[in-house]
Amino acid sequence: MAGNIALPLQEFIASLDNTSLPKILQVCSGVYFQGSIYEISGSEVCFSTGDLIKVIGIELQSVSCEDVTNNEKFELPVTHTGLFKVVPEQMPYTSVEEMLSLRPVGLDDSLPFTFVSHSKVTFGSLTLGAGKALTVLSIEKREGEEDMVRCHVKGQTEASAEVCIPLSSRGEFSECESEESYTLKEIMASPCLRSRRFRFVKTTKCERILVLSPVYQVQAIMNMRKNVLRFPSSLEVDVVDVTDVCKDANFVTPLNLTEVLSQPDKSFPVVAEILEEPESRSFFKCAWLPRLVKSTNLILHKKGTTPMVLLSSLKGRKTQQYFLVSQQYGGRFRRRPREFNSVYEVYVASTQTHSLTVSVTRNCEEVEEEGLPGLSVGERLQIVDCTRMELPSENNKGEKQSVEALLCHRLQEPDDEEDDEEDEDEEKDKQEEAKEEVLLPLYMQGHFVEVLGENKKYKLCDLGKEFSLPLDVKVVSRDTDLETDPLVGFPCLRIEGAMLEPSIQASFTDKPDHCFHLLPQWLSLSVSFTKDALPWPRDQFPKCFTEKVSEMTDTFFYEFRKKGNSDEAPPPRPPKRDMSSSNLVTKKSKSTKKSSKPKKNKDKSVLTEKLNDLTLNHKKRPPAPLPPDEPPPLVPRKCSAADITSKAKPNTYVKINQPLKRDQLCDVAADVESDHDYETVDETLVAVVKTAQENVMFY
Repeated sequence: MAGNIALPLQEFIASLDNTSLPKILQVCSGVYFQGSIYEISGSEVCFSTGDLIKVIGIELQSVSCEDVTNNEKFELPVTHTGLFKVVPEQMPYTSVEEMLSLRPVGLDDSLPFTFVSHSKVTFGSLTLGAGKALTVLSIEKREGEEDMVRCHVKGQTEASAEVCIPLSSRGEFSECESEESYTLKEIMASPCLRSRRFRFVKTTKCERILVLSPVYQVQAIMNMRKNVLRFPSSLEVDVVDVTDVCKDANFVTPLNLTEVLSQPDKSFPVVAEILEEPESRSFFKCAWLPRLVKSTNLILHKKGTTPMVLLSSLKGRKTQQYFLVSQQYGGRFRRRPREFNSVYEVYVASTQTHSLTVSVTRNCEEVEEEGLPGLSVGERLQIVDCTRMELPSENNKGEKQSVEALLCHRLQEPDDEEDDEEDEDEEKDKQEEAKEEVLLPLYMQGHFVEVLGENKKYKLCDLGKEFSLPLDVKVVSRDTDLETDPLVGFPCLRIEGAMLEPSIQASFTDKPDHCFHLLPQWLSLSVSFTKDALPWPRDQFPKCFTEKVSEMTDTFFYEFRKKGNSDEAPPPRPPKRDMSSSNLVTKKSKSTKKSSKPKKNKDKSVLTEKLNDLTLNHKKRPPAPLPPDEPPPLVPRKCSAADITSKAKPNTYVKINQPLKRDQLCDVAADVESDHDYETVDETLVAVVKTAQENVMFY
């Protein structure tokens, strides 16, 4: 430490940049919050005298502003948009050379600048009085002669002139305020500007003189600690730079998984200690994930790139599951027919599969106005091409809409009862019918299933070579190397995509031969290499079993889809329909004369009116029939002007066991003003009731 100057941590960190790191500092003295142990951002930090700190990174967090008049301090974010002006130094300079040499801002960045002479000065034959302002334009260096400063000066009559002043000219000089303004980022980027004093521009606090100091977040490691420290540079600690003296000091070097990948191949295998655990929100649902805790040792066998595929189970009663499977998986797959819920999905699949054939799984009714053909369950459609079709006109002008459609051939199943001696003409006709063309609009909804023409078994690595993804498959033979194959038992799995993942083959020290893949792109983990011996004899590497199937979370699936998202066009929308009154008429009304508003048919049959009276919408129903000996009760009703002139006669009913007489029904006239709407009973209905009554009496 001899010969090194102790500096406050804030001042020392402000003089660094990332290109000069790492730096090794030794704590000299200092107290922070009345002690050397304190907590910052949830982690305990302890600096004692003599501790070594290895600074590995700095990041500007904010700017500390101190008012020189009252020592008030406050912080501003680096993104602060306000502007600042340099406050001139109050201390006068005794010579021009001193004024230029002590200016903290370099001349190349600050020219022109203005200064004032407080005394009368003579430059050769030119004499300037006190208070005369001079603006420095440039510095002229002359070989073998004294350097000169070219200045601009204004006379009493607003006349201006340029004079050359020797750097050795003596007097009493002070600089004037410049019109140049700076942002916080510009000030923090210049070491010369950071040492100046500033004031706000065009604010109510423009009179305040401020000293600006950067506040960094320091990332460092210590020789007695294994985790990375993060603390602000504003800690009140004095430090000394001992980088040259302590080059061989033993510091734990934390490495994330991406940095582990950058290590040379000769560094593996190695025992590593976990310094920082993975985040709680992980993409993995593996058995080894809960064991990745702090201070646990791992064996990192090797690094490399592993080809993998992402599989997902189909949505059903159970929760959908996702698996990341190495292409070294030894099971066998069989293709499963894909299901489609729209013609557009069939079109997308046809672009990936040659001569795609689908079977209809749900009936579709024909809608002529929208160009939707009728489809029946079991019909087979061979996809030919994507074309355009014209829809029937929907307006009086006869204009037709053109939409994208899928051209298909409707295939007919061969008839088992077909006679072998059928004529050749009939055979040709059936072949032509078997290739009946059908146009399916891309916006059409439907239910289809793929028709597969083979039942072959595939390896996982072969499926990606022969077929386009996504692809529906089923495991028909398990991987015998796995104790339990999690892919067996699913009725259908979908291969979502394939990827080449940078990976690190790792295992725990208690089971060094049972390995798994650490994926730096999807796992956040910090480790440090140790000098511990490997748990097997030297140069006798064990035969390792590597886990081939890893269950993932749905978050991983969404992130995977987000990264591989392409700019595919969305499914087409159905064509706009003309909502005018003439187009809202039903097919039945189109066959008759069209009218702007359909009229109500008054000539309804008596039977239709009876059925309407029996609906639930009818508010009041007729009272139950009573014997003729007892007249029906008269319910008092509210009288209106029309009721004064007419009054309804009481209804007459007959016993069930007596024949119903026609003249009794005819004598009762309907009252149009009554609350009840009774109908005249038809003779046919009377005969039916009479027959029913006689049959009941017979039994």
